[in-house]
Amino acid sequence: MNVLLVGNGGREHAIAWKLTQSKGLNRLYIAPGNPGTAACGTNVPIEPTDIPALVDFAKGRDVGLLVVGPEAPLAEGIVDAFEQAGIKAFGPTQAAAQLEADKAFAKQIMRANSVPTAESRTFDVFKDAKAYIASRDESVVIKAVGLAAGKGVFVCDDPSDGILAAEKIMVDRLFGDAGRQVLVEDRLLGQEASILAFVDGRNIYLMESSQDHKPIGEGDTGPNTGGMGAYSPAPIVTDKMMDQIVREILVPTVDGMNRNGTPYKGVLYAGLMITQGGPRVLEFNVRFGDPETQPILMRMQGDLLEV
Repeated sequence: MNVLLVGNGGREHAIAWKLTQSKGLNRLYIAPGNPGTAACGTNVPIEPTDIPALVDFAKGRDVGLLVVGPEAPLAEGIVDAFEQAGIKAFGPTQAAAQLEADKAFAKQIMRANSVPTAESRTFDVFKDAKAYIASRDESVVIKAVGLAAGKGVFVCDDPSDGILAAEKIMVDRLFGDAGRQVLVEDRLLGQEASILAFVDGRNIYLMESSQDHKPIGEGDTGPNTGGMGAYSPAPIVTDKMMDQIVREILVPTVDGMNRNGTPYKGVLYAGLMITQGGPRVLEFNVRFGDPETQPILMRMQGDLLEV
């Protein structure tokens, strides 16, 4: 089978490396790829969000499967476009990709299905957000509702810092249209963990746990990044904890997406805080995590293309 992999990061290098180990792979194309992926297949100079060009390329190269790395093309409907063209695509539809692309949508799914997460409120007017944050006397987390490349979250020990963060997002438009709304959350305390699973619409197939580190400075200090590194497994995720995560988070979320009319398939990534009260969802991502993919696929013994 010829496969088209979309993306250009370390995550895509890891996916490409794993795909080349499959006996079922004929040709691997990576758009646009990077110097690392060039050793695994053929790089193609097409941007991940140039969906019409990607579809045309796939048709011309007899591509049988699309694999999407980053979130932006998923949010823009790349899976829908490829399926309409009669090409199989691994990933969620545009409607299902809202689980990452719209944090307000994700909160609605979690509330409707009793998935444990932080208490929050959503605002689309800065003065309303400012008044609410000013009324708080505890740490808050301010999130841009839309996609911000993993950088749209501000953990604020003081509410005054939360107001400044909301202003940067909503007024200064630090993340563009992704900041049309903000989510103001209670801050959760504990250790973070990343749980990734393959989902086919109903069935859930777990990958190994991992833990990434987002703050830019030593000792988890400074602003969040897309990820400074990751390792697997995460010792805090015991077998008992994993059973609880599946029962209380993954199963209700997948079932809830079905009831919502937005069935989920692809990689479901739950970013969790393991608190004293149990696991709580910080965010959902609708694709392989970056950098979690690197250690997870290094440990994966099965055939990724068959999966």
